Amino acid sequence: MFLAPLAALLALTSATSASYHQPTHINYTVVPGIFLQDDPSTVASGFNFTATNFGLINQTYPSDTRKQSTQWQRLAKYISSLNSKCKSNERYTLLFLGRHGEGYHNAAETYFGTPAWNCYWSELDGNSTVTWADAHLTTTGTTQALSVNKFWAHLLKDEKITPPQTYYTSPLYRCLDTAKLTFSGLDLPRHSPFVPTIKEFFREGISAHTCDRRSTKTYIHKNFPGYKFEKGFAEHDPYWTALHAETSTDQDIRSKKVLDDVFSNDDSTYVSVTAHSGEIASLLRVLGHRVFGLSTGAAIPVLVKATTLKGEGPATTTQPYTAQKTCAAPPTIRDSSCNDCSCCT
Repeated sequence: MFLAPLAALLALTSATSASYHQPTHINYTVVPGIFLQDDPSTVASGFNFTATNFGLINQTYPSDTRKQSTQWQRLAKYISSLNSKCKSNERYTLLFLGRHGEGYHNAAETYFGTPAWNCYWSELDGNSTVTWADAHLTTTGTTQALSVNKFWAHLLKDEKITPPQTYYTSPLYRCLDTAKLTFSGLDLPRHSPFVPTIKEFFREGISAHTCDRRSTKTYIHKNFPGYKFEKGFAEHDPYWTALHAETSTDQDIRSKKVLDDVFSNDDSTYVSVTAHSGEIASLLRVLGHRVFGLSTGAAIPVLVKATTLKGEGPATTTQPYTAQKTCAAPPTIRDSSCNDCSCCT
């Protein structure tokens, strides 16, 4: 007498299981008109995000009430309304993408000139004065990060900004340190403390430069004991290969993968990512944001709409790393257009 109900239950379980395993993919779009950085007329070079309230545009939103006194409070209310009214397969998330402060590799490139840096010095671990392999922050870089910390303190106290609920960082030292200097000591909510997760794929574009080779897991943990490692984080860098570089296509593929990982496993509405100029440029491409270059220590907020769709996403094919040419001696020319080592003497 129980066979029919049992058969029906099994059939329902099977159907549910099949539906559960149906492939999906996430599509990202940028909500325009929120930040000055979204506006094509805003010039990235020299843009001062700390002097412009992070670029947040002063405006009214449909969700405004008298309870919101600052523009950031109005935005928080607006994002909340978007999430409360959107479809079940949609969500709105505000990303704070921050570039690390100046590192010794940045200073070395300025000192030697781009051609000599790209074709000779960058493949070394350093010189007799400075080490730039997995570069640390310069004094200027530290000052930049502390300046952003001061800016966040102002946003929290005076603008009533909603701080990040979760934090992520590249595994490279300059980002790990920038994140610590930027967010440590702030008046953050107890339920959302600064405890960043280190994720491999938020790293800089993988080049032949030694500044893109990360340190060991043991070294990172020793210097940043409060940080968390993503699952499967290897002791030694599994991606950097001497004198080889990934293509920009490959970088965009891994940027999409790490965004998908975050959006699939983290339901936070406010997310901080500390990364690099090249990686942030890649993330912006994946998100569909306009090109907007960041100087060292700068950051950009992006309001993102993520839509989970049924079926496989667009096919992607990774490419093998390309071998990089080097110079036996550093070229003396300082013309930045010479990046393919054709200027070797």
